[in-house]
Amino acid sequence: MRIVIAAVGRLRQSPTRALLETYLGRMTAFPVDLREVQARGNLAPEKLKAAEGALLLQVLPESGPIIAMDERGDDLSSQAFASLLAAWRDQGKAACGFAIGGADGLDQSVQHRATRTLRFGRATWPHMLARVLLAEQLYRAQQILAGHPYHRD
Repeated sequence: MRIVIAAVGRLRQSPTRALLETYLGRMTAFPVDLREVQARGNLAPEKLKAAEGALLLQVLPESGPIIAMDERGDDLSSQAFASLLAAWRDQGKAACGFAIGGADGLDQSVQHRATRTLRFGRATWPHMLARVLLAEQLYRAQQILAGHPYHRD
């Protein structure tokens, strides 16, 4: 199963980018495709969010589950997250997608397309850092499913 991370904004060369690339480079069981999008122009906040949403929907898989990453989403343990990915893989899903919005979050168009909404705890994370957290959790899920000791309960 291929995983698409669709994220608003371009993460430039930085320690954050290096960490993201480290985790994505370790992915072997689930190939990950990072697609960064950015709306152009001086738009009002709601129009910007709508434009970002349209761009995200263009790069997310057309079929298969989509997870909206949002601070109001469900909390999942790393084990439960791994189980979710394994279930999709075992059901023969060709791809799944994760949507990470910009500074103002995800547009309703993306929320409506999403199969479910997840968050990384009750804290609010910068959208640029959220993609690193997601990449680490994807790597952790891969290791859990492989029975590797990277994850400790």
